[in-house]
Amino acid sequence: MDADNRLGAFLRARRELARPENFGMSGGGQRRVAGLRREEIALLAGVSADYYVRLEQGRDKHPSEQVIVALARVFALDEEGTAHLRELARPAVRRPRTPRRPERVGAGLRGLLDAWSHTPALVLGKYLDVLAANPLAEAVNSCSVPGVNQVRMVFLDAEARDLYPDWPNVAADTVASLRATAGTDLDDPRLTELVGELSLKSEQFRQLWARHDVRMKTAGTKRFRNPMVGELTLSYETFAVNGAPGQLLIAYHAEPGSASERSLALLGSLIAGDRVSDERRAAGPPRVAKRKG
Repeated sequence: MDADNRLGAFLRARRELARPENFGMSGGGQRRVAGLRREEIALLAGVSADYYVRLEQGRDKHPSEQVIVALARVFALDEEGTAHLRELARPAVRRPRTPRRPERVGAGLRGLLDAWSHTPALVLGKYLDVLAANPLAEAVNSCSVPGVNQVRMVFLDAEARDLYPDWPNVAADTVASLRATAGTDLDDPRLTELVGELSLKSEQFRQLWARHDVRMKTAGTKRFRNPMVGELTLSYETFAVNGAPGQLLIAYHAEPGSASERSLALLGSLIAGDRVSDERRAAGPPRVAKRKG
């Protein structure tokens, strides 16, 4: 994971993604490298080629704010990408690692999820493990069942490709979100295990992880193929859970008056009916009162 030179790994990945034609340079001919050359990045950022090489090689790991802003401009980084670059250049003082406690969702938040009977909602942990979900979220998306790691399921479960009509976009966003939540703490054993497993088993994951994209889940729209009601288009909003660093509450909703709103309501009624049937079966046959003769 380039643990000793994270800044250099990030810069190299972004340089290889930069397109020469976007800067008025020829992309063909004698180019033997992907993206731009180091000296081209240095010229565009207004620094010396030797200094930029030192940054990529890890011989200088603390560029000034002016250099950070210049590199972010050249690489067309958004606010999250620039913040990540700044964090790599100004790493926090590392404290001794303490054993990580299992991530748990508080009873109050679980009660809130269950109360939202018409709103699919779930809670994700730091490494995109589903920690809690209400029944409607589980019915909408099999990737939202508690105990599932969404990164592992998106890349290793064939069902996910059928579930998401826009699977390539979902896959890219999932990896970028994993990097965003992990931050610069890339030597966490849980993350090392997850990334190692997926890098061995999925070429798509390995390529996306190498891009160093950073994008936190905030808000957006997803399409789902649901086996019970067909295709759903749902918007989502994401909220950080106070008192539980790394946990995210995600709530989905359909556009009012849309076909997806009607399908979501139908799905809710179907699972509610199934729940009533299950409760009746669990209760057993009705008891008949004996008549006094």
